[in-house]
Amino acid sequence: MDMSASAPTHHLQRPAGRIAYTDHGAGPLVVASPGMGDLRATYDDVVPRLVDAGYRVVVMDLRGHGESDTTFAVHGDEATASDYVALVEHLDAGPAVLLGSSMAASAAVVAAADRPDLVRALVLLDGFLREGASRTRLAAMRVLYRVLLARPWGAAAWSALYGTLVKGPRPARLAAHQAAIRTNLSEPGRLRSFRHLCLQLDHSVVEPRVARVQAPALAVFGLRDPDYADPAAEAAWAREALGARTLELPGVGHYPQLEAPGEVTSAVLDFLTAQPEQPGPDAATRHTGTDDRA
Repeated sequence: MDMSASAPTHHLQRPAGRIAYTDHGAGPLVVASPGMGDLRATYDDVVPRLVDAGYRVVVMDLRGHGESDTTFAVHGDEATASDYVALVEHLDAGPAVLLGSSMAASAAVVAAADRPDLVRALVLLDGFLREGASRTRLAAMRVLYRVLLARPWGAAAWSALYGTLVKGPRPARLAAHQAAIRTNLSEPGRLRSFRHLCLQLDHSVVEPRVARVQAPALAVFGLRDPDYADPAAEAAWAREALGARTLELPGVGHYPQLEAPGEVTSAVLDFLTAQPEQPGPDAATRHTGTDDRA
């Protein structure tokens, strides 16, 4: 099911632009976001199962990505954390489970540390809980991103690179998803926004906050994720530093929600079932506030 296309897109007004999101189901709130260079559709194999299990799942695009505005000047983990917080407050149905992939998982940790009152639990899919790259390597990567994400090849180059981060059996919808990413990045302003994100991104803001996180966490790692020198070591660090329950997936790369959605969803549901019940407002009552329905 194409969940990203089956529900209307809503927009949350932020000071510098609008964040796009979709809203599915009813029940305890889960707010999800994809990682950099990705679209809400990355969760299309996960959202229906969570909804069927009785959760309300809201999926937001990153700044400048998908259907969010390209007017933002500030990007990165702290900016995305502020968008998580603003959306949970706007929906008025928290505290929420924050679900994030890659840098959005990093942002979810920041949000949980800064606003523990709004975060019930964390689900982190190949997230960066600390900055693993040296300053020299970060500088080199930023030079690479300037070249990789330049016109006219940037959209095609990132779409191709995205596919190399998938290390397990190729999901049937991967090619279509890559094509959708390429099409989206070809829209005016999107490649520029993505490049700005890559040049600003620094996960060193996450590690100092890890000790302040009160919410329980599930951290999922693909053991063939090329973004880590040693994915198993990152999982061990998440257990030790964050107290996270971990799921390590052999043969899986950077996108477990695409590569192993069944295993991921089963682990998420088991994890959430083990958490204390969280009272909330009537799921049928939706706060609309300043919501700009597109």
